[in-house]
Amino acid sequence: MLSVSILLAEDVHMIRGALAALLELEPGLKVVASVERGDAILETALDVRPDVAVIDVNLPGKDGLTAAGELHERLPTCGTLILTSLNRPGIFRRAMTTRVSGFLLKDAPPDRLAQAVRTIAAGQRVIDPQLAVAAWNSPVCPLSPRELQVLRHAAQGDAASEIASTLYLSAGTVRNYLTAIVSKLNARNRIDAIRIAEHSGWLP
Repeated sequence: MLSVSILLAEDVHMIRGALAALLELEPGLKVVASVERGDAILETALDVRPDVAVIDVNLPGKDGLTAAGELHERLPTCGTLILTSLNRPGIFRRAMTTRVSGFLLKDAPPDRLAQAVRTIAAGQRVIDPQLAVAAWNSPVCPLSPRELQVLRHAAQGDAASEIASTLYLSAGTVRNYLTAIVSKLNARNRIDAIRIAEHSGWLP
């Protein structure tokens, strides 16, 4: 049987431990490293060189999809399986653009997780059928990558001046972006725009 080494990224300690124990019950699967932050994934992966990284979509420091994209660029031999507890088609669409190897809901049966890891290690893709159907019927995000970047910072509670400093923009440009975002999403205000984007899965 194919031996598969796994990097596990999950910020909730109890869930991380449970996933590691679950995976290691399966013949041939070995968790060689686990991290709780998205910004620790790439460095750890470059150190231990896993076959598959199992990554929660919501992580502190850096979201799972961004980390998976970096991993694909720097360590293409490592497959990536994204786990999420929410059926949000926007997240699924973004996962496909970052070229992840698989996407699975956290409430999937335990044997499906092990099967997904083995399938990805063999160089194939895994897509949860529920997510695929939802994504097929969902609207495409109307925001540009830069607008999503600005909105992501706004969702973290950053003021326009803080966003401007982080993204090397003027405060006026940031406010213009926020106005355009509210308009494109037909939102009442910035808070409503954040709610709409999060509910649609356009923000991780």
